[in-house]
Amino acid sequence: MSLLNEGGPVMYIILVLLLLSLFFIVKAFLSRSKDEILSKKMIGLAVDSSLLALVIGCLGSILGIIQLFDMAQALGETRPDLFAAGLKVSLLTITFGLFSFVLGRLGILFYKWSLKSEVA
Repeated sequence: MSLLNEGGPVMYIILVLLLLSLFFIVKAFLSRSKDEILSKKMIGLAVDSSLLALVIGCLGSILGIIQLFDMAQALGETRPDLFAAGLKVSLLTITFGLFSFVLGRLGILFYKWSLKSEVA
């Protein structure tokens, strides 16, 4: 939880997208045998939400780096400890975004792997 707080509000958006991705994947697995159209829709939503988590993580990282440079400019000096802390915060968002993306994609890959192949 402390890392979520350190990364700022963008981390909570990524967390919501991660939970949505996992929800869509589970829903796709559960509806696979009953409703194939709903199942495909859920996988499509999981693809979109996992990709959005990655993109928002990149955006949060860039915004964090911009804030870091604004802080360094306002202070007029570049103290290594402040610079390192700012870089750490900016890297937290992209790391969490990548983690969310990979988890979502692994779920999607497992879903597609579990489908029965059509033999013509």
